[in-house]
Amino acid sequence: MIELTMDNLLFMVPIAAVIALIFAYYFFRDIWKRDKGTEAMQKISGAIQEGAMAYLKRQYKTIAIISIVIAVILFALGFVDSFSKYMGYKVAIAFLIGAGFSVLSGFIGMVVSVNSNIRTAASAKKSLNDAFVCAFRGGAISGIAVSTLSLGGLFCVILVYNAIIGGDDLTNTMHAVVGYAFGASMAALFAQLGGGIYTKAADVGADLVGKVEQGIPEDDPRNPAVIADLVGDNVGDCAGRGADIFESTAAEIIGAMVIGVAVYKIDSTGFLTSNNWVYLPLVIMAFGLIASLIGILSVHMKNEDADVIKTLNSGYYVTMALVLIFSAFSVYWLLKDLCDNWYYFIGCAVFGILLGLAIVYITQYYTGDHAPVRNIAKASETGAATNVIQGIANGMESTVLPAICICVAIICTYVLGYYAFDFADTGNKMVMGLYGTAVATVSMLASSAFILAEDTFGPITDNAGGIAEMANEPEEVRKRTDRLDSVGNTTKALTKGYAMASAALAAFLLFAAFFEIVAEIKGMTLSSTFNINLGNPLIFVGGLIGATLVFYFASLAIRAVGKTAGQMVEEVRRQFHSDAGIMAGTSKPDYARCVDIATQGALRAMVAPALLPILVPICFGVIYRFVFPDCSYQAVGALIMVGTIVGIMMANFLNNGGGAWDNAKKTVEAAGLKGTPTYAAAVVGDTIGDPFKDTAGPSIHVLVKLLSTICLVCAVLFVA
Repeated sequence: MIELTMDNLLFMVPIAAVIALIFAYYFFRDIWKRDKGTEAMQKISGAIQEGAMAYLKRQYKTIAIISIVIAVILFALGFVDSFSKYMGYKVAIAFLIGAGFSVLSGFIGMVVSVNSNIRTAASAKKSLNDAFVCAFRGGAISGIAVSTLSLGGLFCVILVYNAIIGGDDLTNTMHAVVGYAFGASMAALFAQLGGGIYTKAADVGADLVGKVEQGIPEDDPRNPAVIADLVGDNVGDCAGRGADIFESTAAEIIGAMVIGVAVYKIDSTGFLTSNNWVYLPLVIMAFGLIASLIGILSVHMKNEDADVIKTLNSGYYVTMALVLIFSAFSVYWLLKDLCDNWYYFIGCAVFGILLGLAIVYITQYYTGDHAPVRNIAKASETGAATNVIQGIANGMESTVLPAICICVAIICTYVLGYYAFDFADTGNKMVMGLYGTAVATVSMLASSAFILAEDTFGPITDNAGGIAEMANEPEEVRKRTDRLDSVGNTTKALTKGYAMASAALAAFLLFAAFFEIVAEIKGMTLSSTFNINLGNPLIFVGGLIGATLVFYFASLAIRAVGKTAGQMVEEVRRQFHSDAGIMAGTSKPDYARCVDIATQGALRAMVAPALLPILVPICFGVIYRFVFPDCSYQAVGALIMVGTIVGIMMANFLNNGGGAWDNAKKTVEAAGLKGTPTYAAAVVGDTIGDPFKDTAGPSIHVLVKLLSTICLVCAVLFVA
């Protein structure tokens, strides 16, 4: 039975959750009492909210149906004797809870955004600082609520399942809880992918016809696709990312706890058999939530001329400094009596935090106001082709530094963990090395509430600018929202980079956790099963399928945007051609028709690619179990491993390339070149980058973790 004592500090989880909810309520009261602007602004905001709610209702119905089908299968497999320990009603229920909470996280993000955007637009009429505070605190509500739901929900599931299963050994408890990670990942992929298709189909349609063909501003009320575009910012960047961050937190904590269970099993003499190894990830995340709250409170602009991105960075530095202090304390308190070299794990936490900082700087360099973005803007002077060539080259280059940083972090944390305990058995040292990487991963992710606050800040400011323009607010108001929106593009990009880096470490953990489950099924040690020989053609095939899966998934996601965007372009053109009063400002466009096209296109297109990472590894593993039983689980491991490596590279390329194209267009706009061939070329690049950075890219890092979580849950199906 799990006890909340001073020895394990588990009581910090409910304490942190309560404190976080109090802060969220404080920010909620602050935002909701603010002015909602003019009647015209409220009418536009109401249309955005109505469209977003209609889409989410239909999307969540689809997710619910698929979730129930999968849960029934998991439940039914529990009646097979050889599967009963790893399947059954406990895993099925945990799966549904994880999926349900993931969906709820997305809903929270969307509700907060659609109520903060109008208040941010109204605040921009007063000052830049008022608008900044409103947008960031709106994002903070989402970040705090989602992170609290992820940590608190998982903690409650673990407590309840341990009470049902019983015993100090948490192995069986974690067998059931992995279903929670699977459910969270599955729902997050649907939410991220569907929202990404919606938002970019609308955005591309609005840009190509409105800005390029008709030469009107981005959020001009005469553009029939403008409401669909604004709705997309909420269902993609807010609802989708909320589910994504929830899934990231849950999956990575569970992966780290499974490795902790492996450490618990190392020594039968009792020296290592303490559940503090398993509890440490929960405690670090609880302290990380408190650190994020302090960091959020520390963010404020000194004056109108202050650098917005530096203001946000200062809050992030405060958060990460506190995470480091709290992580060091947690390691000391929980491990000081279990390991002579416990301080090695503090070093692991340092490397995890440094990786997060490095990714932030690298992403800001490639997507902010720096040489890569300026080079793309410069290339626009000679046409769309050179803009695209430069953008692709920058995107490919942007994968190098993150990969190097991830390699350094994995090597250093593994080595520190490897030598933290003086074992004669290298297999046991390997387990400790993996635990070092687990500590680094959780420490990096501990600031997730602050990161999500920055991420949601982006679509809130984007929508605020759209509302201000559609309501014909003064130019001064639009300049303020544009300034915040430009920063929001960068914060959205760095959040994706941060999520991808954490996914790389987490996938490594989940990959190791998969082999821990395999080792238990086969009655072997982790070190004896954790061995993949890619020189074996039968195992190499698994790796090739994993790599191909990533490319095909990205193809389906981008193609879905192109197809739906094509329908949007045709509809917008039709409305302009059939009603000359739209451009004259005497007729109102049919916004609802464009919203409906985006909704139907996204819901139809999201199912096939979202099911790929579920069906492919299961079918492949089951076939190999019966055809090549001697290497079935190694081949599945190769699929996960190579799929993860290729996914990391692909996601970084798509996210950073797309983000750079977006801000290059804004650089051209800031130079006063709207309506010129240079601007048209920049818009083309931005349009290509849209499905890269907001659809395929962020969906791939969810896919990477889903590959691991689905194989964790279904490992027993792959082992002969």
